[in-house]
Amino acid sequence: MWETDSIWYGTPQWQIEAFRRFQILEKLQENYNYPELTKNLKAKVFGLNAAKLFQVDVEATRKDLPKDYLGHIKMAYLEEGLTPSHHAYGWVRS
Repeated sequence: MWETDSIWYGTPQWQIEAFRRFQILEKLQENYNYPELTKNLKAKVFGLNAAKLFQVDVEATRKDLPKDYLGHIKMAYLEEGLTPSHHAYGWVRS
């Protein structure tokens, strides 16, 4: 399962992008019996394993999400409520 310390260090987008591009060399796969990191296996790491663990119906949840970006932002805004979140994304110097 995917896990980060993003609450302390900001968005983990760079880590996500790095893992999406990461591949295990064939020589290491052969010598140490590592599995090939396929798109399907990475999808499990990024959330499908957690969804299974917490008994989330992924297909039903995907159907509930708005398809457009503006709808997604509106849904997130309504879920957060009327008080400001004061979220800080990325590196913040104090």
